[in-house]
Amino acid sequence: MVKTLKPGTPAPVSGQYKNVVTKTEITSTKGNPLPATPAPNQGYKLVDATKHKK
Repeated sequence: MVKTLKPGTPAPVSGQYKNVVTKTEITSTKGNPLPATPAPNQGYKLVDATKHKK
C-alpha cells in the first residue's frame, strides 16, 4: 500500500507524484517539499520513481 503524502512534506524520493483527488501529476526531487493542492484534504502518491543509471 502506497502512503499518501501531505502538501509541504519533503519528497522521500525523486519522481512523479499524483494528486489522489484531481489525478494531476507533478514532478518532485528528493527532499524538496511537495506543492500545495487546490483544496484541503488532498495529498500525493508516488506513481513513478526516477531511475538513475550507474
